[in-house]
Amino acid sequence: MTLRAPIALFAIAASIWGSTWLAIKFQLGVVSPDVSVAYRFALAAILLGAWCAMTGRSLRFDRRAHAFLALQGVLLFGFNYVGVYWAERYATSGLVAVLFSTIVFMNPVGARLLFGTPLTWRTFVAAVLGIAGVALLFVPELTLARHGSDAALGIVLGLGATVIASGGNLAAMRNQRAGIPVLTGTAWGMVYGALGAAVVAVAQGATWAFDPRVPYVASLAYLVVFGSVVAFGAYLTLLKAVGPGPASYVAVVIPVVAMAVSTVFEGYRWTPIAAFGVVLAIAGNWFALKPARRQRSSSTTIRRSDVPL
Repeated sequence: MTLRAPIALFAIAASIWGSTWLAIKFQLGVVSPDVSVAYRFALAAILLGAWCAMTGRSLRFDRRAHAFLALQGVLLFGFNYVGVYWAERYATSGLVAVLFSTIVFMNPVGARLLFGTPLTWRTFVAAVLGIAGVALLFVPELTLARHGSDAALGIVLGLGATVIASGGNLAAMRNQRAGIPVLTGTAWGMVYGALGAAVVAVAQGATWAFDPRVPYVASLAYLVVFGSVVAFGAYLTLLKAVGPGPASYVAVVIPVVAMAVSTVFEGYRWTPIAAFGVVLAIAGNWFALKPARRQRSSSTTIRRSDVPL
């Protein structure tokens, strides 16, 4: 197995993103979330762009390509992360991570609508299991929301960010089908994502501050190098190799890692209902990954989107 093998790409992206949910917590406070997102992806774009230039990869694209790269960047690196950062102001990082795992259902539906990718009955069964699990997981937050808690806002922001991220995945899929290389396309996408976050910051009237303290700087460095350049490089390469459906199953592992981190560092207290909700959501995702059995009929074949990593 090499680092470019699907299973390796899967493991790299899932393990890194499972920990970045906590790192994002250290970004909240002095600096506005919108500004932090702009910093993160501007720095990541500079690093990745420099790497592409040093390795002889062309960063030149025509206007049409730039239009779709802008779409990918604004959705996947800009508005998506602004929503995630704001969601983590109202919910624990582990809970936001579990909520984000619903992308495993959004991507196949979006791919079906835009690219005609087939949907199987297992996808719908897995969606029911996953959504039920997420609903059970958020019972305490939904109960508190009825009494004026801000948890409901965190849920709305988290779901909105997930929808936007799914749109970014589909835009990336379109760009890859058009022949845009992963690394150079990602570098430009991060440029546009940083600009998108900056526009949101200006619209919100955010102050362009910077927190020089170690927790903010260290977490920003981790998010730039690992959470952005390494993880997205691995994930988008995986997306090109196996498609948006199977690639989105990275979200199966992310909540497991994130909940473990949240339990240790944030003191998240498990309830039986929440624990069962996580089990149910992961079971739904596992069912979505379960290989379809080959049928004897010559008219029935296993499509690429049915095969797990």
